[in-house]
Amino acid sequence: MDEQKWADFRELGYVSLGKILSDQDLESIDSRLDDIMLGKVVHPGMLMQLNPEVDSYDQIDWEEDHLYKEPTKNYRKIGEAGCGLENDDLFMAILQRPLFREISDVVYGKHAAISIYRAMMFNKPIGTGLSLPWHQDGGDWWSLDRDPLFFVWIAIDPATTENGCVQVIPGSHKSGILSQRGHTLTNEQVEEYCADEKIVNLECSPGEAYLCHNFLIHKSGDNKSSVSRRGISFNFTDARTKVLDPKPELSGPVGEPGQSFPVIFPSPFE
Repeated sequence: MDEQKWADFRELGYVSLGKILSDQDLESIDSRLDDIMLGKVVHPGMLMQLNPEVDSYDQIDWEEDHLYKEPTKNYRKIGEAGCGLENDDLFMAILQRPLFREISDVVYGKHAAISIYRAMMFNKPIGTGLSLPWHQDGGDWWSLDRDPLFFVWIAIDPATTENGCVQVIPGSHKSGILSQRGHTLTNEQVEEYCADEKIVNLECSPGEAYLCHNFLIHKSGDNKSSVSRRGISFNFTDARTKVLDPKPELSGPVGEPGQSFPVIFPSPFE
């Protein structure tokens, strides 16, 4: 991350990190994700959400028991806050790589201990894959005492417009969270902020990554192609971050009151 990349990140709310995973990394990750989905590697309590048979994102039943159900590669999502890929040794080793400490140093300060708020795989299976509406990552829906400020999205498969790559509104992070609830935008907010001519498609090859601000307005489409679209997302936060107790009325189902998150990088003062 040179100064120009940091300038682009501050201005746009996202920046390409280039290819940060080697071909060997990708082979190992591909094999491990298959083993997790097929039940060959088991992590009790890890969130695993099957690709839902619904027409839109707002029809998903978030109160359902989203745990391992059956051996299939049709899982939409693996991992969530406190119950994610950080529980797997392969992914923990990747999370602890120096690049992520370097980024955290700039965003949170070199003094800060850093936790992983959530480490997840998102999957859009061939010919399906649910569209994710315009949203921001923060607000009362996340019910945290401070909002995480960045995530890194890494392609495992090619991510294209046709198979549902991430789409963003450049510079939208500067407006902050658009509502107390945060999360999904209202129709009125979409009309105001998300004009077609503003949309940028973050297409990338396997192993390539984008650094994104949590407040950046983003979405992803469905998969109309013959290629799956898997990606992993790592959201880092100040290690002091906790779930609010009590949780706000507008909060989502993830997280227990007072919950903290696994420390990835300790403070240099510890």
